[in-house]
Parts: sequence; structure tokens; C-alpha cells
Amino acid sequence: MIGVAVVGYGYWGPNLVRNFSEAAGAELLAVCDVNKDRLAAVQGRYPGVSITDDYESILRDPRINAVAIATPVTTHFRLAMSALMAGKHVFVEKPIAASSEEAQKMVDEAARRRLVLAVDHTFVHTGAVRKMRELVDGGLGEIYYYDSVRVNLGLFQHDVSVVWDLAVHDLSIMDYVLPSRPVAVSATGMSHIAGEPENIAYLNLLFDSNLIAHVHVNWLAPVKVRRTLIGGSRKMIVYDDLEPSEKIKIYDKGITLNGGSQANGEAVRQALVGYRSGDMWAPHLDMSEALGTELKEFIRCVEHAETPLADGHAGLRVVRILEAATLSLAQRGRVVELEPVRRVA
Repeated sequence: MIGVAVVGYGYWGPNLVRNFSEAAGAELLAVCDVNKDRLAAVQGRYPGVSITDDYESILRDPRINAVAIATPVTTHFRLAMSALMAGKHVFVEKPIAASSEEAQKMVDEAARRRLVLAVDHTFVHTGAVRKMRELVDGGLGEIYYYDSVRVNLGLFQHDVSVVWDLAVHDLSIMDYVLPSRPVAVSATGMSHIAGEPENIAYLNLLFDSNLIAHVHVNWLAPVKVRRTLIGGSRKMIVYDDLEPSEKIKIYDKGITLNGGSQANGEAVRQALVGYRSGDMWAPHLDMSEALGTELKEFIRCVEHAETPLADGHAGLRVVRILEAATLSLAQRGRVVELEPVRRVA
């Protein structure tokens, strides 16, 4: 049985507490928060769980094997590193850290101590995103583009931009689904409230191949949209996370390139474009709660020394893109090269 403590009982913490309290193989021992009212709410709903505002007591408790951190991103590094140095496995809310330097140190520390470090990239544990990965691996052909839109009216954040708040979801999905990693990013965006971070942004991600990715995030849209398109040489995917049942639709549509011609006595190849339009179908998906699936995987990884789907390296790759996008935003869309993620043996 893996003893677990949840640190932070604000927006996401209650979901972690609920799922850990129900997960086989886990025993929720403690919840830590600096807010007394939140702790009182925990005590009222989970009377058998210890509550504390002293994080050090969590680290000292030998019964606690793993710590789940759901606090503001600026605190992730300090809390996670303390837990790792105390010999605890760590599950941390996205993004994994406020900088790639911090994330790299967390990854290195976990590797040195042979501890599990997982980041809460919840969407990669959904049936829809896993199905997309399966299709990309074997059914779409050569991948041409990845295009996502994640917009709504609010919720405005004052400490991070819309890129760090919303685009992190799409970047984590992209990191899991696509067969290659981006090598550069260009981003443009704007803040419409003086002194506040950007509330609308457009990210373009470049690859070594002809693949291109685009992410649009926006806190000022009149409607909520959560849609991703993936185009391949054989088939195309539309993923709509707001659809209650048919979240994934696969289109047997595309183009065919044929032929050549002679022009002015010189051999000039001209692509003659033909259009192919076949069937559309919606595959059956696993509709299990993604967070529950994710936390069960985390417990299993702790028990058997396995690597989680969204490990520290995945978190680091996403933060490096977020950092590069932030730099590009400040420089009006300049292309920023991405540094490859190194691994510690």
C-alpha cells in the first residue's frame, strides 16, 4: 500500500484527494494546505485523513511514500525538490515547473534517487487522445499538420499568460501523439488589460520534416471551443473534447498528387492535385475518468519502479516550448530554436 499526501486543496486538489481516496493500492494519509477553511472542508468530508498546514511534517512522515502537488506553478520546484530529497515519489500539477532550469533539476534529482516523477498531463490519459496516438502510429500515413484551438471567455489568470495556462494542454497532447518533436517555435499574442499577461496567443511549431503544428489559445472568445485537427496523407482526425460521445471522428479524405508536364522545352514537374473523399466514422472510446486512470498508473509505477506516461522528461519538453514561446512573444514572433532534452543515466 502506497501512502500518499496531497499538497494544495484549491482548484484541482479536491479532485486529487477524491481519486487517491478511491484508488486501489493507495492510502490517502494527509492533506496539506495553508488555508484553514480548506483544511476544515477536508476534515468534514474525509474524517480519517490527517490535515496540516506544515509541509515539513509531510516530509518527515515515514508512512508517506508519495506526494501529489497541486499548488501555484511558482511553488512547484521548491515543494517537489524537497519531497524528492526526502525520498518521496512526486506527482506534480502541470506545468511541471516555472522554468526549464527548475524542471531539469527535478528530473535529475528523481533519476539520481530512482524515484518516480510524474506530471499531470491529464489529457494523455483520455481514451480520445490515446486513440489519436494509435491512429497516428498506424492509420493516417505521413502526418502533414496538427492544428488545435482552445478558447473560451475567461478564466483570467494574473500570474501566468494564456500560453502557460491553456496551451500547456495542447502541447502535452502534441508531445504524446506526434511521432517527432518540434525544433523551433514562433509565437504572437496580445494582452488587452494593462499590466496583465497575454490573454490571446498563436503558436507555430516547426519540425525537421514537412510537419507543422499550430496552437490557438484565447481567454476572450464568446464561445468555448476545444478542437484539434490532425491531417495525414491517408486519413484525417477531428478531435472535439466538448462532444459528449463522438469525441474522435476519422475522415477518409485527402489529396493525391500525380503527373508531370513539359513547359518551354524543359521538364517541369507539376503536381496535379486530386481529391479523395471517403467515409467518416467515430471509433468507440474508453470514457473512464482520465485523472483516475492517471493516478492508478502513478501508483503502479511507484509499486513496480516503472516510468509513467507523462514523466519528468515530458514535463520538461513542454516547459521548454512554453519558455521559447514566451521569448518569441516578447520579440514579436521571432523563431526560437528549441534545445533538446538531455537524460541522466
